[in-house]
Amino acid sequence: MTPAPFGPGLAIAAHRGFGKNVAGWPENTLPSFLEAVRHGVPWLEVDVRRTRDGVLFVHHWPSVAKDDGRFVSDLSADEARKAGLLALDDLLEAVPSEVGMILDVKTALEDALLPASQDTTGLLLPVLDAERSHRPLLVTSFDPASLLFVGKELPGVPRGLITWISFPMRKAVPAAAGLGVEVLSAHWKSFGANGTDSAPHHRPAGYAIDIAHRAGLQVLAWSPGLEPAAELAAAGVDALVVDDVPGGLALARKLR
Repeated sequence: MTPAPFGPGLAIAAHRGFGKNVAGWPENTLPSFLEAVRHGVPWLEVDVRRTRDGVLFVHHWPSVAKDDGRFVSDLSADEARKAGLLALDDLLEAVPSEVGMILDVKTALEDALLPASQDTTGLLLPVLDAERSHRPLLVTSFDPASLLFVGKELPGVPRGLITWISFPMRKAVPAAAGLGVEVLSAHWKSFGANGTDSAPHHRPAGYAIDIAHRAGLQVLAWSPGLEPAAELAAAGVDALVVDDVPGGLALARKLR
């Protein structure tokens, strides 16, 4: 049985480094990640993409930047470095091994044309194999096939299904349980009524989280502000991916 990645208490993960679009700390850059580590965060949430020549970089969007429409999957590794992107190997080398990594596999459109060993997930496998003996890991993805492939090739590496913004828990929990993953990674608005899901009634967040726990899942909520983060922590989530790293760490300390 694959062990659950998060221990007792509330785990805090820094979103894309020191947080998404935090002033002075560009997301998915080495200084941003190291600032989160300096604050004592136990987990980093890391977006993983591949280049044309099969090198993994840390980047959220499929293109380089708002004013640079080149797709990461079209670039060589050298071009990606010149564009200022951070190589995953460089991040892993710089971050102490006691800091856990939530590696979010960002599949490329062109992965559909590649053999499994050469797509984004396949390229990540040797990295996972090298890191899992000395670093806490969680592999997450919106792509169920990616998670199934990791489970087949590297049993014992914890996996998490990411569900989309406001995707309701009544669907997310059974989906994650049915896939056999260890974690459900749900957007914070998925835990109740929202402007996307028009269902007239919703189970309370605590009820949905309890069902997930009884199904063998840990629950991670991503990108809440501090007020909804505190509410979700009270409802029983196991982990939060936050943009306000100091605030998230303070919340976790308060709940100890």
